Amino acid sequence: MSGIIWDVAVIGAGAAGLMASIAAKREALKVLLLDGKEKIGAKILMSGGTRCNVTNQSVTEKDYQSENLRFVKHVLSAFSSEKVIDFFDQLGVKLILEPGGKYFPETNSARTVLDALLKETRRLGIELQAGQKVTQVKFDSGRFTISGPKFSHQAKAIVLCTGGLSYPSSGSDGIGYDIAKSFGHSLVETTPALTPLLTDDADWKSLSGIALDVELTLWVDGKKTVSYQDAFLFTHFGFSGPAALNISRHWLRDEKIAKLTVNFLPKENQEAFRGNLMEISKANPAKLIKNVLTEFFPERFAEVLLKKSGTSNLLKLNQLSRQARESLLQLLFTFPLRITGVYGYQKAEATAGGINLDEIDSKTLESKLQSGLFFAGEILDVDGRIGGFNFQWAWSSGVAAARGVKGTVLKGTGV
Repeated sequence: MSGIIWDVAVIGAGAAGLMASIAAKREALKVLLLDGKEKIGAKILMSGGTRCNVTNQSVTEKDYQSENLRFVKHVLSAFSSEKVIDFFDQLGVKLILEPGGKYFPETNSARTVLDALLKETRRLGIELQAGQKVTQVKFDSGRFTISGPKFSHQAKAIVLCTGGLSYPSSGSDGIGYDIAKSFGHSLVETTPALTPLLTDDADWKSLSGIALDVELTLWVDGKKTVSYQDAFLFTHFGFSGPAALNISRHWLRDEKIAKLTVNFLPKENQEAFRGNLMEISKANPAKLIKNVLTEFFPERFAEVLLKKSGTSNLLKLNQLSRQARESLLQLLFTFPLRITGVYGYQKAEATAGGINLDEIDSKTLESKLQSGLFFAGEILDVDGRIGGFNFQWAWSSGVAAARGVKGTVLKGTGV
């Protein structure tokens, strides 16, 4: 056992853990940062197509899913997206605004973000120990003992930044949940979030590589529950892209009764499109239906859509019956997608569910059940949509937890 008693031990050196460590050290605390992987920051490096979508221009609690959005709003206010942009600018990472409000590093490389964070930990003198997997945390006589196979440390406070269960290859194995449970905490049921959808429909799989802008809608008991309009990618296993990823966690939570439909023309009005189709039919009755569709879609997609509607690729507009036209319109605007499952945690960008927020102080992120125990990042019952929102949650909660730790440590020392 090390003879040092750390002010705070941060467990997990992902985005939240690195931010919590930096913020705590800037508060003049003695910080130990532990991570089970020899090479840290895997999820940062793979995020945003290896470009790292650091934050978003507009961030509110409505961009998240949680059983306590008021809690989320409070934490986000502790470190806004504007402050994140300033923070990285001070570290020498210039962020560029892209369409949709997404901020990426000017270098278009996630490595730039990770290297800047690691450089700051070194500059501040944070004790970072990689390859040190924590297996147990105990509290006794006002101190936490953090143990692993070959080490043991003591700290006045700890911050659990161990993530959830997404991308287990990055080191997320749920150990943080076990530690939290050992102190009496409960979990909101966890499922993968931001993960691709699977289908057994060979026609859709044949379109692998084609991307469209669509609107996906989830229906439960005949009622619309949620919808997302964004890019949609056909793959050899099913569907990906932001629209599919965003809706995956909702489908999973109601998969036994949920139905998913897709609007392939979200920027068009169905009634107006019907009128345009009829006008084209009058002006050019010999025009192939397929050629009309290829003005909006790739040819391969148009062919599959016609196949699914039972319409020949060689059918002309003047040969299209009213019933066939209405059937085609229905499929264009509310096509039912057959979903057989999701890719799972191995491809999930986040974890839905997590530590119950009712058991945590929203101002400090300290446990209401155990003094000195703090949380930040994905381990909590908070998951955001695609667009830099999960990283923003990591930065905000990391800073909020560090400030909370400062208050607890100073109170414990009588300052």
